[in-house]
Amino acid sequence: MTDLTLEEREGLPDALRVLVEALPRGTWEAHPNFSPLTRFWLDRHLMFRDVLGQLTQGSRDFLDGNVAPDRYGHETARMAQFFLQQLHSHHDIEDHHYFPVLEGLDDRLGRGFALLDADHKALDGHIDALAKGTNAMLKGLSGPDPRKGAGDLERQLGAFDLFLDRHLTDEEDLVVPVILTYAPEIH
Repeated sequence: MTDLTLEEREGLPDALRVLVEALPRGTWEAHPNFSPLTRFWLDRHLMFRDVLGQLTQGSRDFLDGNVAPDRYGHETARMAQFFLQQLHSHHDIEDHHYFPVLEGLDDRLGRGFALLDADHKALDGHIDALAKGTNAMLKGLSGPDPRKGAGDLERQLGAFDLFLDRHLTDEEDLVVPVILTYAPEIH
């Protein structure tokens, strides 16, 4: 059996791709059931990817000597706090509001929503580790080797990016086709 954990899988299994095969990404916005709420949700995912990219670039800029330690620390603390709080809140809303409505719409996809729930639990651990890594980097900025913490954080952000992108991509491939197919009332 293929390992479907967030850290190991390379995409949704074929059995969970039934709707996205019928409604591929390039067709979503033209679909009559594509709503402003769906656009907002996809934009939130885009924002998470963007902020994570900014955090990574900030670490690279510091490591390359292009940003002063105090500026790097301030910007990273501000962005990381925003990113982690927003990501946690986003997953909480999905788990308690959106997914319960969507899960019952297509019996073939129940396992997919269980997979997304497992992703959210796994991401909670990665979110906590990223918060600790950010705090360690901030503490290390005033220590003897401020670059060490920044290098550790850059590597941690890179690993987090892989997990988050895998999750967001799979979530989009599962959820958007459900919304387009069934047009549920979600507010």
